[in-house]
Amino acid sequence: MYMKTMLKSLLAAAMVVGFTAAASAAGLISIIVNDPANPYWLTEGNVAKAEAEKLGYTANVAAHKGDTNTESNLIDTAITNKSVAIILDPANADGSVGAVKKAIAANIPVFLVNAEINQEGLAKGQLVSNNAQGAALGAQQWVQAVGEKGKYVELLGAPSDNNAATRSNGYATVLSQYPDLEKVASQVANWDRTQGHDKMQSMLQANPDIIAVISGNDEMALGAVAALKEAGKLAGIKVGGFDGSPDAVAAIKSGELQYTVLQPVAIFSAKAVQQADSFIKTGATGAATEKQLFDCLLITKDNVDKYTAPFVLSE
Repeated sequence: MYMKTMLKSLLAAAMVVGFTAAASAAGLISIIVNDPANPYWLTEGNVAKAEAEKLGYTANVAAHKGDTNTESNLIDTAITNKSVAIILDPANADGSVGAVKKAIAANIPVFLVNAEINQEGLAKGQLVSNNAQGAALGAQQWVQAVGEKGKYVELLGAPSDNNAATRSNGYATVLSQYPDLEKVASQVANWDRTQGHDKMQSMLQANPDIIAVISGNDEMALGAVAALKEAGKLAGIKVGGFDGSPDAVAAIKSGELQYTVLQPVAIFSAKAVQQADSFIKTGATGAATEKQLFDCLLITKDNVDKYTAPFVLSE
């Protein structure tokens, strides 16, 4: 009799535990980033995953590495796995539209982070850095470091990403006010450190008298720094970056990089998950608009010690 009663109690307890576990599993949030080899995208995925798990979801992170076919396959996987939401850093402003539509057709809300697509009304939110504001901030600091006269070159991000043009245009808006600053070359280095290094080498060979480099992101800037060090030219050529990566911060501390513009990726990656959670539970994101801009911050030698975690600048 005692054994029978005990068995009933154990079964009842198991059912309660099972029910609680099922109830706490709010569903899968699929997170798709560009390339975790870049610390910016690594942080983007890590923060989103941690926020999803904190809110009671399971979460996984995958990477398309800028390839729209891979991105499409990852969206298919997210649909097959019955994701309750997708957090996506799109591979291509135009080319990712189809992947987003596919998820929406499967009734899965999509929240875009870091980069936009060229169609509104599909994603429930597009959360990005205020790239124009950040570029103006960086260009002003660049002029302060470089001076108002001399030849310079520019490293550009991937043309498929609207952020590349927005930053370059933002730089031009500021630098065009200084007629004695002459851009003598520019090269696309696709946000990549190795390409930044190689493109810097070729531009330096063609233009040995430059005094500065302005870059669309930190990885390309750090590649340029490496090339200039190899050529023994870094002391006379100043370099500015954009992202706020840990390696860029270290380069600022060592005097190899003049500044970086911090993108608040840790903030908007978490915010995208919070909005997904709100939409799943209430049918509304809680945001006033689909496109949401988050202002960038300047990091220089004067405030670099306030950098407390990857892509986080304390007040």
